[in-house]
Amino acid sequence: MNPQDLHYTMPAEWARHERTFISWPVQESMVHPDNHESVSAGYAEIIQAIAEFEPVSVVVNPDDMDTVEKLNLGANVTLLPILHNDAWLRDNGPTFVVGEDGSLAGVNWKFNAWGGKYSPWDLDDAVAPQILELHRTARMDAPLVMEGGSIHSDGEGTLLTTEECLLNPNRNPELSREEIAGYVQQYTGTESVIWLKRGLSGDETDGHVDNIACFAAPGKVIIQVCEDPQDENYAITWENLSILEQAVDAKGRRLEIIKIQQPPRVDAEDSRLTLSYLNFYFVNGGIILPVFGGTAAETDKLAEETLAGLFPDRRIRTVNGMAVIGEGGNVHCTTQQMPAVK
Repeated sequence: MNPQDLHYTMPAEWARHERTFISWPVQESMVHPDNHESVSAGYAEIIQAIAEFEPVSVVVNPDDMDTVEKLNLGANVTLLPILHNDAWLRDNGPTFVVGEDGSLAGVNWKFNAWGGKYSPWDLDDAVAPQILELHRTARMDAPLVMEGGSIHSDGEGTLLTTEECLLNPNRNPELSREEIAGYVQQYTGTESVIWLKRGLSGDETDGHVDNIACFAAPGKVIIQVCEDPQDENYAITWENLSILEQAVDAKGRRLEIIKIQQPPRVDAEDSRLTLSYLNFYFVNGGIILPVFGGTAAETDKLAEETLAGLFPDRRIRTVNGMAVIGEGGNVHCTTQQMPAVK
């Protein structure tokens, strides 16, 4: 039996949370191990920002517990001693689903480190079951390699994703598009998938949707766009925009689309950093928004103003988006929400 058969569905991220899970960075697995201290400071900032709104549980390698405890991250922060390889819990943590009776379960996807890019990943693949066991939450094992950052739910039966990621042969080469879509819908309890084409230039996740588009409400989507025809993201974002303009959701609605301007390009060591305001994270009563400063000061302000206008009842809490981006992700990539069901 899968979540769909049992009438479980994946709530929208803006639905109330019981808590947020996040993993502490592991120096040995970092792209730039010498930056561990500064990256850890970035994670601490994200954790403390989220903790202003809701409880945070931090997955910490047992050998790092003393170090993290000394940081005094706050009374709303709990440390969980769980072995892990890397620190992107959106992708290797459980995807929570809620039953018609208000019960909670967690989907345990297979994880292979974004198509085998970073080895080893065995500890990360075992994190979701341990979180679910600690919280005495029912576990549903999905026969699919997938990361949480590759899907976004409207809470009413529709998912956003990209072909670049979900159909990439480095994940589930033995499965067809129809089989992959079927499993994703079964284990999220959804009825319809809107397939965007590609993710942003430089995104080593093979095009996670959480950098390019997300639901703001049922029937309403925010997309990051590029206005420069010389930029690789111009063709990428406008192709995705065209798809959204023609799409309908599971309820048969045409989508209202809100555009956010991408920040200026930033390169590090001859590779592009995947800067995205869409990697923000909904929390109870707020939004945690990465901003980038410097040449992005103007687009930072525009992004904050756009989200404040869209969500007048939420406080927009900005954090330094440059602190962890060198490792390949940002706020949304680090987090996983547990829905409140009581």
